[in-house]
Amino acid sequence: VNTKAGINDIYFRDKEIGFLLAGNSIFVTRDNGNTWVKSRSFLPEEFEGAEVELYSVRFSSKNKGWVVGSVSKKERVVDSILVYTDDAGQSWRRQRAPSRLELIHIDFVSDKRGWIVGADGTILFTRDSGESWTKQNTGTNATLYHVDFRSDKRGWAVGERGTILRTTDGGENWVAIPSNAKVTLLSIHFMNDDEGWAVGRSGTILRSRDEGKTWIQQESTTRQNLYSLNFNKKIGWAVGGEGMVLRCDCE
Repeated sequence: VNTKAGINDIYFRDKEIGFLLAGNSIFVTRDNGNTWVKSRSFLPEEFEGAEVELYSVRFSSKNKGWVVGSVSKKERVVDSILVYTDDAGQSWRRQRAPSRLELIHIDFVSDKRGWIVGADGTILFTRDSGESWTKQNTGTNATLYHVDFRSDKRGWAVGERGTILRTTDGGENWVAIPSNAKVTLLSIHFMNDDEGWAVGRSGTILRSRDEGKTWIQQESTTRQNLYSLNFNKKIGWAVGGEGMVLRCDCE
């Protein structure tokens, strides 16, 4: 990829077509990642000299995709950015979000229903394929870094100060779950309805076996920050700072 910016997210819509976010730019591949082409950049002149940083990309259907991020001046966030495509990434248009705070991660559970999490406990929800977004009440001001929904109803979000939120009604009510972790949690993933994992700063790894109602800290072989989780059946992977890759046979 022809960029010097840090790559914040990558998402493949199918085997051939993928998107990645680097700094203020969206790149697309249509040949299984062999070549990447810049699809759109958001330059300071479009934002009165402010810098755009893009964090998360997800598609809700074949043609419709979403990207979220922040707009900042002199390291201070002044606005959120929410952009969408309805032509499979040929063009991207901006939509006003009901929050000017930094938007960090987006997850769609179906064509119609999606959630965005971000700074100051922000969770935004759409039930109409992103035509409109509404704020959900989370009861926290912790920055939220990741959201994972298993169905229309059941979802989890994680963030600063060991924050774990859980909902069983599509986010109408979010309940804070004690985690005993004091550090920022950066990623959460449920393998099935019962078993979930969360990772975060200082090598923190948490596990739940009861739908996220309780969490137990796991032994970790690293103090590096862990940024992301992925599972293929029972094999789990966590990646983090300084090239750290952890593998788990998660029985």
